[in-house]
Amino acid sequence: MPDPLFDNRTARLDLPLLFAGQAQKELYLNESLARIDALLHGAVEAQTATPPATPLEGQCWLVASGATGVWSGHADKLASFQQGQWWFQAPRDGLRLFNRATGQEVLYFGSWKTPAKPAVPSGGTVIDTQARTAIAALIDSLVAAGVLPTP
Repeated sequence: MPDPLFDNRTARLDLPLLFAGQAQKELYLNESLARIDALLHGAVEAQTATPPATPLEGQCWLVASGATGVWSGHADKLASFQQGQWWFQAPRDGLRLFNRATGQEVLYFGSWKTPAKPAVPSGGTVIDTQARTAIAALIDSLVAAGVLPTP
């Protein structure tokens, strides 16, 4: 979306504010609606550094470091394809997204956080097979819930 004519924007979602007597209010309202559309349903197709060749309207991605092309300089931002152009939104602490490629939620807190899958217990001098089975079942449950990545 093009930069607004005014510097007054909302603090959390960076939405442009409307003013009495303002010309072309529909541009500002449409920009706000496009941003809300991308952020309200927090889902991305994947995290990648390369823009897709043929994105569909409304699709979103997490821009990975080392981004190329039109995504260059937008690492860690949400890239949404709206009205035939790319729109970029910087994340704020607490933003949660569902990554459709991994089936997992990611959280932004200074940087994007994704929990790693722990290893199933092994080794040791005393082996408690019931505890190991319970831990393995817990890990499987967290994977199924999308908290941990799939193997």
